[in-house]
Amino acid sequence: MQLSNYLFFTDTCEEALRFYEACGLGRIVEMRRYGADEIPLKHEAMRGKVRHAKFEGVGVAFYASDNDDAEPMRGSAHHLAMDDRQSTDRLFGALGSGGVVTTALGMQPWGDYYGKLTDRFGVQWMLNCRLP
Repeated sequence: MQLSNYLFFTDTCEEALRFYEACGLGRIVEMRRYGADEIPLKHEAMRGKVRHAKFEGVGVAFYASDNDDAEPMRGSAHHLAMDDRQSTDRLFGALGSGGVVTTALGMQPWGDYYGKLTDRFGVQWMLNCRLP
């Protein structure tokens, strides 16, 4: 058994996944589009949008799609256990571009270097780096 997140966007899935690629999280390894196969379209406006995508990187794997009835993302966050402070700083800065930092990166009472943000697509990210 393995748990994987599935992100639902209204119509910005491909833009979000390209953003995550640019941030260095990994790459899109599979992308299927509405209207590109024999599955009937529920709404013509969804033609060409992402019906299903798989995203993978080192230590990262999740799925995503566009859904015209998607609810706003809330109540869940991607937690990334980082290896070093420099990569934590770099990724936090990249993911935070156009987003909102909810906990600034810094040393926390539990002894780790940690920060939390909501990216420009509404996805929450928690980056935690355990320092030696």
